[in-house]
Amino acid sequence: MSELVKQPIENPEASPASPVRLPQTLFLQRELLFNRELSWLEFNRRVLEEALDQSLPLLERLNFLSIFSSNLDEFFMIRVSGLKQQVDAGVTELSPDGMPPAAQLREISDRLRGMIAAQMRCFNEEILSGLGSNGVLINPYRALSDKQRRAVNAYFLDNVFPVLTPLAVDPSHPFPHVSNLSLNLGVMVGPQATGPGPSAPGETRFARIKVPPIVQRLVAVEGSDHEFVLLEDLIAANIELLFPGASVGESHPFRVTRDADFEIREDEAGDLLRMMQEQLHKRRFGSYVRLEVSATMPGEMTRYLATSMGLGAQDVYYLDGPLDLAALRTLAALERPDLKYKPISRKIPAALTTEEPLFEVLKRQDVMVHHPYDSFSTVEDFINTAAQDPTVLAIKTSLYRVGHDSPIVRALMDASANNKQVAALVELKARFDEENNIVWARQLERAGVHVVYGVLGLKTHAKLTMVVRQEGDSLRRYVHIGTGNYNPATARIYEDFGLFTANDVIGADATDLFNHLTGFSRQTSYRKLLIAPVNLRDHLVEMIGREVEHRRAGRDARLIFKMNHMTDTKLIRALYEASQADLPIDLIVRGICTLRPGIPGLSPTIRVRSIVGRFLEHSRIYHFANGGEDEAYIGSADCMFRNFDHRVELLAPIEDPRLRRHIRDEILESYLKDNVKARTLGPEGEYTLVREAGEERFDSQHHFAELPSGVVA
Repeated sequence: MSELVKQPIENPEASPASPVRLPQTLFLQRELLFNRELSWLEFNRRVLEEALDQSLPLLERLNFLSIFSSNLDEFFMIRVSGLKQQVDAGVTELSPDGMPPAAQLREISDRLRGMIAAQMRCFNEEILSGLGSNGVLINPYRALSDKQRRAVNAYFLDNVFPVLTPLAVDPSHPFPHVSNLSLNLGVMVGPQATGPGPSAPGETRFARIKVPPIVQRLVAVEGSDHEFVLLEDLIAANIELLFPGASVGESHPFRVTRDADFEIREDEAGDLLRMMQEQLHKRRFGSYVRLEVSATMPGEMTRYLATSMGLGAQDVYYLDGPLDLAALRTLAALERPDLKYKPISRKIPAALTTEEPLFEVLKRQDVMVHHPYDSFSTVEDFINTAAQDPTVLAIKTSLYRVGHDSPIVRALMDASANNKQVAALVELKARFDEENNIVWARQLERAGVHVVYGVLGLKTHAKLTMVVRQEGDSLRRYVHIGTGNYNPATARIYEDFGLFTANDVIGADATDLFNHLTGFSRQTSYRKLLIAPVNLRDHLVEMIGREVEHRRAGRDARLIFKMNHMTDTKLIRALYEASQADLPIDLIVRGICTLRPGIPGLSPTIRVRSIVGRFLEHSRIYHFANGGEDEAYIGSADCMFRNFDHRVELLAPIEDPRLRRHIRDEILESYLKDNVKARTLGPEGEYTLVREAGEERFDSQHHFAELPSGVVA
């Protein structure tokens, strides 16, 4: 047991507290829960803190700044837009922690401004200067030499000028449509003086120029691979070419975010594929929710833009530096290994490195992989082997986010060409991957794969593949269950687990689940798998209660849960009640956590920690001491209302005792031992680094990367 877990929680100002009486419905009290949106902001603050860490390589720090920005984009498109819709509709319903929508918007705006200021200071004062000292330069146009200016101006005329479309606003030209997440330049244009004396009569008008997203944001200077000028800076330097015969003022960058959330009424959708395409088109025209402007923009222009978009001062954010740092992530592609993390060696579990055929290995034992430390090729090989094996009759899989060039999808098409029965559940409603999934769905259908789009009213988020193989006179099922998507690109940067098993009962459950997803069955029970929305939450609550009984009986009892988010009020209530029964509870929650730990009488034995590091901690693990007969589950489900009630999710038991020991003693205890990247959540919502002075450093991600191959055979 880690030292952190051994330490008692004490409150010197409080006498032993009586258990807090919990409401039976929603909590609606700040004393019992943190606010969901503000908790997410604190998660993004932890991402920002990685960028502020001067011990990290410069291009990795820039990458964290870009992740911080792209995270905010999605947050505003989905969460803030939802709150604004509630305010506009006059909704006064309180969040589970007791905050009305308007108050949440004010708090988000107030809390975020300091974070954005810190982001821009980091970029301007540390990242730019540090990169410059290492020969990677992002120069302002005015700092270029005459020769360099001539070269980039020629590039502008050949590659940028023809695609620019200046849009002026006047009585015959209303305020233009500004597309979501587009970068733009605002400028005031007036009549040009023809000689000495006052200017010609006429009104100065606002004009907008969209910075074309099809042109690279970083323009190389004189063919250099490491010296650049920003595209918007180059356009601004040549802006008079867009308005010949006019007087042009200084240009100022701005960027807008629009509501990108939409609801699919599946019960009215005769063709879900077609409706998704229509909704994707509508996403471009959602209402404005945020305006980002350069700190140099005059107040008059800022007010004009905000008023034209129906936004208030609370919705405007001033940035002292380049807008949309997420677009500068392309610098990470530079061949500068000295400015990046050292590459890790991706391993193959020892059981899969022998000459023994894959399916023979899985008949003998379960195999677990831990990405990105274990290669994703293990998953690709599983599906490729099935696609080519003449004794394989069928392959069934669920696809949520597969990426742009998916070897998994191509293997499924090969399997269909080899006369296998192939069924793929493609989740069209995977947010911001809808367009990509539509493309793959069509290609799969053309290849003869049976493509289905899931269950009415639910997103299918479960990560599951089943292979059916003819072995003698019987059929045998081989199953892969993951915590992450079938996406080789994200598997290199997301931390996830996968389980390969030929367990007959799990195979039977997988068959029932696929029949439910692809047919009209109404499966209401499963043997070993925990499935949402059927039985997942109820089983977790039941097992938490079982752990309490073990604790009361003096048996070994403890919970260790690892997940992305913890917001489900029913599960939080069960954890509070278990804590009041003195059950030790460790939660490793990467992102949102609305549960308040360490509150006397409410959650005295609950400890929460978050790890944000090089790899995105994405796996979900649920471990129960269970009186000495420990149980562990891995799968796709976070502890959120949407996961339990509005998605098809899957948790699978780890049946092999060797693998359970590895999860408990190696994986989970390493996370609880981490004192480099881990932060603990305090009872008031603050996150604090856990390292004590003089304590030996232990970085869990570095530890996993250094583990020898085949720790779990």
